[in-house]
Amino acid sequence: MKKSFLTFLLTGFTIVSVLAQTTETLKIAWPGEYNWKVGSNQKTSAANMIELIPGKETLTNWTIMATMMSYKNMKVPVISKVPPMLFAQTKKNAPLAKLTVIEQGVKSGRQWILYKIESPSFKNSPKPESQLYYVIQGDKTLYVNFVALKSATFPTVYVFKWTNVFKASQIVNQ
Repeated sequence: MKKSFLTFLLTGFTIVSVLAQTTETLKIAWPGEYNWKVGSNQKTSAANMIELIPGKETLTNWTIMATMMSYKNMKVPVISKVPPMLFAQTKKNAPLAKLTVIEQGVKSGRQWILYKIESPSFKNSPKPESQLYYVIQGDKTLYVNFVALKSATFPTVYVFKWTNVFKASQIVNQ
């Protein structure tokens, strides 16, 4: 009996040890036609941000940019609270910006939301920029992803394309 209990206890510790070593990640299949490259990768103990740009472009001269942000140990009780918080930051530099929620739901028990922010200009630049955001709550991480265009509005064809890309993403444990 003691041997069975010891085996059970050791098996339990092994499973806990393996689970403790897994890392949660959001996997997104970024469309290949852009030949993405990493423009920047910034990592802190609390967050990670990666910016992707087309292979022949630069961070100072891009036509489309994809950004992946992950906020570690952050859980939001209601996902619909995220867009207004991020929009408030945008409004400080782009007073004419507009927020539009496109869709929200629950996928595999995880809250998600899609929305766009369209900015015709900024205080420090007359150039427009619009983003389509996809935010999903992981077990311990909040994932905020967006694709940006240098356009005053986010065209419907791009909304459709990127909505499909984002909704096909998956949170995986590795």
